[in-house]
Amino acid sequence: MAKPKRRYVCQACGGVSTRWQGQCPDCGEWNTLAEEAPQTVFSAKHDLSSGGRPIQFTPLDQPGEMPRRRASGLAEFDRALGGGLVPGSAILMGGDPGIGKSTLLLQVSAHIARQTQGGGGGLSVYVSGEEAAGQVRLRAERLGLSNAPIQLAAATSVRDILTTLGMMDPPALLVIDSIQTMHSDQIEGAPGTVSQVRGCAFELIRYAKENGVTLVLVGHVTKDGNIAGPRVLEHMVDVVMSFEGERSHQYRILRSLKNRFGPVDEIGVFAMEGNGLAEVGNPSMLFLSGREEPMAGSAVFPAVEGTRPVLVEIQALIVRLQSGATPRRAVVGWDSGRLAMLLAVLEARCGLSFSSAEVYLNVAGGYRLSDPAADLAVAAALVSALGDKPLATDAVWFGEVSLAGEIRPVAHASIRQRESAKLGFARAFGPAGGAPPEKGLRFDGLTMLPNLVDRILSDA
Repeated sequence: MAKPKRRYVCQACGGVSTRWQGQCPDCGEWNTLAEEAPQTVFSAKHDLSSGGRPIQFTPLDQPGEMPRRRASGLAEFDRALGGGLVPGSAILMGGDPGIGKSTLLLQVSAHIARQTQGGGGGLSVYVSGEEAAGQVRLRAERLGLSNAPIQLAAATSVRDILTTLGMMDPPALLVIDSIQTMHSDQIEGAPGTVSQVRGCAFELIRYAKENGVTLVLVGHVTKDGNIAGPRVLEHMVDVVMSFEGERSHQYRILRSLKNRFGPVDEIGVFAMEGNGLAEVGNPSMLFLSGREEPMAGSAVFPAVEGTRPVLVEIQALIVRLQSGATPRRAVVGWDSGRLAMLLAVLEARCGLSFSSAEVYLNVAGGYRLSDPAADLAVAAALVSALGDKPLATDAVWFGEVSLAGEIRPVAHASIRQRESAKLGFARAFGPAGGAPPEKGLRFDGLTMLPNLVDRILSDA
């Protein structure tokens, strides 16, 4: 029998190497290769065409019972999931430390558990691998959830967890906080390694699928904000969610990155308060507060997250330099590369000069924008700040800017206008020839970026 070859697995990306080296050849991280237990070499004489148990097929064209979603008690959480919790689904939730993942899941668990008392729900099991049961009780008491009949446990062994769950009725919700702390005695390696995370997640997901349990796995994140562990973990689950926000800001955004049961890029907005996370039904009012007086460099952009429009304020500041120092470009909440491209277009196509000035751009409230339709709003804020000309307080701006200075059409123009009109805005500037104007909203179509500059800097 051939001697099993050694293999080294990167703890950051899951890449496999036949020898140890300081730097991973796949992702470039240093000191992340760890030896994995050798596996038995698979021989061609192993035949899997017999000896198994037959599986049952279900015709797709015949009517069958569809899984019914379960309300979590938080409408914003259900919105991000696409309508509620699906029985038998596996959800992976990531986020920065201290952002409120455990608080949110404890509130959801309490609602599911309280439904049991009313006869409309099931058991809610919360397994913490990072905190003792007493610490979770303290947080529940602070949130006013100490009377919720949640089945609480502090454990890290997947064998112990599954054995205990097998002795009771399957719960409606199972929360594992977090998957990096779980370990299996069948796999060598410390908790948190690639093999342990992959193996523990597979066993928990299999239990959830077989028993119709909604499983929520809390995952750690790297310094870049990505979910830690192998990328195969994101492929194994049904839903991947990211809990975003700045600790210095009150709001939190729950974003759906992958969803097999609903739309992707849906968001739920929460506000961190003393008694937990509170839902924000109208996030536009949260990001637009404090705009009573007109100010140069401020433009309102109607963003669309999934099917939800959110109006945010974009702020720009231009500081002229007297000396020959290198001007600085600082961006918060937007792509710095796209800002550099937009500044180049304004200089080349519109004759504006930003080379001797420092440019600061900020999305109010700590909101992060990735929508290309924000180009026109950013350009309007920059031109307004450069000319010290305040924009109309009742106007919104949206449109994509090309390198030729054209203002290109964007998706969901009617949704953006409808939300703007609902919040009291009277004018909208966007690509010409787009969606028909919304009732009560005056739409001004723009074709080229110089038209925008002339409109803002003109004295009319």
